[in-house]
Amino acid sequence: MVRTSNWEQPIFSTRAHVFQIDPNTKKNWVPTSKHAVTVSYFYDSTRNVYRIISLDGSKAIINSTITPNMTFTKTSQKFGQWADSRANTVYGLGFSSEHHLSKFAEKFQEFKEAARLAKEKSQEKMELTSTPSQESAGGDIQSPLTPESINGTDDERATPEVTQNSEPRAEPTQNALPFTHRYRFHSHILIK
Repeated sequence: MVRTSNWEQPIFSTRAHVFQIDPNTKKNWVPTSKHAVTVSYFYDSTRNVYRIISLDGSKAIINSTITPNMTFTKTSQKFGQWADSRANTVYGLGFSSEHHLSKFAEKFQEFKEAARLAKEKSQEKMELTSTPSQESAGGDIQSPLTPESINGTDDERATPEVTQNSEPRAEPTQNALPFTHRYRFHSHILIK
């Protein structure tokens, strides 16, 4: 179950078809959603962490924490991908338009940079602080992530940034499938 803290809020949402790279072949894409689903960026202000989360019904199909070394790559006009070493997978998103792909990629870069700055700030703070943290021992307050909190109400789904998928499903292109040739140039996206 994907959980978000009370301080974790969606900051950008769009709709896309979700894929994961086949763990056996590392070449073929496996659809993880039967239709376009809401894909959201979340920000947790207590931990200063950005995540990409998507649900298909009540099942979490993406739960990816953005790190400074991640790269989102556009592989066609309507398809993009990124590797998540923590989840040991590569996620792919098929969008209904080039505009939606570009907007998602722009936000990825923005939140990746914010994650980098947060990490640097955190490291500086740790270097300056010689005493243990005075955080509460209770940990994060957790609340379940529900389809309604990700997908929103009908009114919320009507916002311009959350689009209904009216165009044909964007499939991964042949450029996206032979992922192995990219390893030489993008070593930071290797999957173990």
